[in-house]
Amino acid sequence: MSRKGKQAISPGSYKLDPMPPRSVSPGLFADAPSSSASQTGWVNAHCDGGARGNPGPAGYGAVLTGSAGEPLAELSEFLGIRTNNYAEYSGLLAVLDYALEHGHRRLRVVSDSELMVKQIQGKYRVNSPDLKPLWQEAKNRIAQLDAFEISHALRHKNKDADRLANQAMDRALKRPQAPGQPAPPPLKATPYPTKSSAPPDPDARPSSGTMLRGFTRDGVVHVLGGQTLPDGVFVKIIPE
Repeated sequence: MSRKGKQAISPGSYKLDPMPPRSVSPGLFADAPSSSASQTGWVNAHCDGGARGNPGPAGYGAVLTGSAGEPLAELSEFLGIRTNNYAEYSGLLAVLDYALEHGHRRLRVVSDSELMVKQIQGKYRVNSPDLKPLWQEAKNRIAQLDAFEISHALRHKNKDADRLANQAMDRALKRPQAPGQPAPPPLKATPYPTKSSAPPDPDARPSSGTMLRGFTRDGVVHVLGGQTLPDGVFVKIIPE
């Protein structure tokens, strides 16, 4: 998405940031299915995530329906200052969590994030250190299901999940509804924790091969963490 969650600690070596509990819209649950139906029927889910600024205020949304098309739930949650891909994975994790908590053993997921879909399918490698623990947690949850499928679709075929993701961001940002009402101050982007509490040295010159994080806005690269790039430095941009 151009605008661009309750999650468990995986058994491995990764530790995930604590997430606020996802919100489930009231009144969206169908009658509780029988035990046999919940174990054998397929549940279909559309999920989406986005960030305004990448990194920026982020959220996810998801819509789940039963095997006969009956509505099960709509999920929507604000994630804080995160990246697009972090939000996309958070939407998938929320869907997996819902399916496991409610005894649904067969799950089909549709997402408009080609990167995430192909990483889950094993077609793309997960190189980002920020996405790898999310990918591993998703694989751990998928392994608890009897059957799982995930596919990519264009955004116009994922519009309900897209709408819920935007609603999550709108709620958290408390955007003004009345004309003329002043906008809230922008959130401060601090998406990646630093390894040291010592303040960065603004005069320090990055050594060759140093990995710095940043984001682009209006075609300009903005480096996070207080680092600066002296004139004449060549950089390699790796999209996340």
